Amino acid sequence: MQKSIINPWQWQNKLGYAQAVEVAHATHTLYCAGQAAMDAEGNPVRADMSSQITSCFDNLETVLQQAGYSLTDVIRLNYYTTSIPDFFAAYGQVISRLSAAGCTPSSTLVEIKALAFPGLMIEIEATAVN
Repeated sequence: MQKSIINPWQWQNKLGYAQAVEVAHATHTLYCAGQAAMDAEGNPVRADMSSQITSCFDNLETVLQQAGYSLTDVIRLNYYTTSIPDFFAAYGQVISRLSAAGCTPSSTLVEIKALAFPGLMIEIEATAVN
């Protein structure tokens, strides 16, 4: 499998994402449900945005590993948040996690009124290929 990052501009580089990711010769695609800050019993984790982002990525990596993938294989992340200002205040968590994995996905960020459970502030949905 070969991944090519397509960035016609430079501004998105500091935000850690790509305008597009082209994948050639992939044999499998994994579509992950949105991962929120939930514990192993399915209870929401009541925490600040930074901690919820960490929990979302922990849960995402658990799903990816169970399917034989890693964060490096992720080509698209969709973020759903109840507060874009709070999300960007904690965005260092996202950059750190993606940088450590060498992951530069295409991404979309959407502010929504609410998530599935009260107190949840962020949900991360992923597509991975290998």
